[in-house]
Amino acid sequence: MRNLLIGTTALMMGLAAGAAHAADLKVGLSAEPSALDPHYHNLVPNNAMAKHAFNTLVEQDANQRLGAGLATSWKALDDTTWEFKLRPGVKFHDGTPFTAKDVVFSICRVPKVPNSPSAFTIYMKSIESMETPDDMTVVMKTATPYPLLPTDISTIQIVAANTGTLNGPLVFKKDGCTGVESYPSTEDFNSGKAMNGTGPFKFKEFVKGDRTVMVKNPDYWGEKAAWDTVTFRPIAADGPRVAALLAGDVDFIENPPSQDLPRLKGDKKVHVVDGLSNRVIYVAINSGSAVHPGLKGVDKNPLADPKVRKALSLAIDRKAIAAKIMNGQAEPAGQTISPGLFGHNPDLKPDAFDAKEAQKLLAEAGYPKGFEVTLGTPNDRYMNDEKVAQAIAQFWTRVGVKTNVDATTASVFFSRRGKQEFAAFLAGWGAGTGEASSPLKSLVACRNKEKGYGTTNYTDYCNAAMDATLDQALATIDDAKREKLLQTAMAQVAADTGIIPIHFEKTPWAMKANLTYVPRVDQQTMAQYIRPAK
Repeated sequence: MRNLLIGTTALMMGLAAGAAHAADLKVGLSAEPSALDPHYHNLVPNNAMAKHAFNTLVEQDANQRLGAGLATSWKALDDTTWEFKLRPGVKFHDGTPFTAKDVVFSICRVPKVPNSPSAFTIYMKSIESMETPDDMTVVMKTATPYPLLPTDISTIQIVAANTGTLNGPLVFKKDGCTGVESYPSTEDFNSGKAMNGTGPFKFKEFVKGDRTVMVKNPDYWGEKAAWDTVTFRPIAADGPRVAALLAGDVDFIENPPSQDLPRLKGDKKVHVVDGLSNRVIYVAINSGSAVHPGLKGVDKNPLADPKVRKALSLAIDRKAIAAKIMNGQAEPAGQTISPGLFGHNPDLKPDAFDAKEAQKLLAEAGYPKGFEVTLGTPNDRYMNDEKVAQAIAQFWTRVGVKTNVDATTASVFFSRRGKQEFAAFLAGWGAGTGEASSPLKSLVACRNKEKGYGTTNYTDYCNAAMDATLDQALATIDDAKREKLLQTAMAQVAADTGIIPIHFEKTPWAMKANLTYVPRVDQQTMAQYIRPAK
């Protein structure tokens, strides 16, 4: 088998450091994190904010390649045993030394976070046991060969064990760790009480809906940030976010609206960068046996029929959405992992717009006159999300499926989605691991708490054949064989239209002309990689 050994030099993501100088940075965010708790919600705004104050054992660069973080190296000792060597001399923000105990505590906490809208448990389900031979070594064992363990671990932030209450030797157990009396709550992080990380910034203030403030960690183990203080301001509306940049109220914004990009690129005071992301915008459709309340005019669930799902996919003109609504800031999608990432299936093409074939399939399925459905969507989370949903509703209505749009703010949408209030909904998924098992496990795998499958599957979709292929892929050490299996699983979902991919977002950032930033596939905005232009 292949041993993986990463050099002891920390991976330097983003740009080379600019000249060190005292400065403040003001960042305009398009979406605010739902909490500062790094284990609460697997969502881009949350994950990006967490990385300012916390670190992972294994880190990802701008292209999601793996490199050293709090672990300087890792290797497979055998098919089911991984050894991580920890970085010596690292301290938490309160001065406490970082040790193996903090790693065990952090992974133990992940399944104990209550009310998580999208849990991180999916990334630690493979771990059967953990050992700490010494303070600087962690050994993780899996029940079966699992080559993605280092990749999965790259998504879990390490928090200090002293933010909880220990009552004995800390021992990892799959059914509940021993030695822990209590874990910090999500509110403890929001208040700052538990914001004790090892990252490049320290917590200063969080005023929900107004600002998050971080200050430089002068004792950071890695490359120092260029900024003494960073103030993140949530500005969900596109126009005001751009206006704030042009007025100098902020120095840097994420997700400038696509329609404003030509103007911003022509402004000498502004620098714009963009790149294809790992985020797929998709429509999930409730394919369970019950008739969802969001459906009308039917006595059984039409969305349970693959022909109906295929018809809905064919009815969507993805090229028109990418060109007219996204202004070229999107690429039509035929699967849930973007080109260039591990497991992308080059044989899967986006469904071509074909309204006649869609109507034919609906008739064959027994719905010649269609039916009525409500499509849920956030209106402030993804680029032009409500506009895209409205366009899809029009396309569906034209083929006979009368579609209403239920658009709400992201916080309301995610809460309602978690309660399965939508018969169909538009949302996005960024592959946190940079490979295909991420969307497959989360979005379309049959819900299975034991395996950690289906954590973001709110449609009752289940494809046992795909799950079997995914199981095989996740137990295959050989990279080439594993990628082929993931591509097969992706094709199985596409053949069944288990989910309807719409497009991959191209992510832009705009900033003052004297700043620079390397576009990130994961769409994350991180102040430590915003640098003064040379």
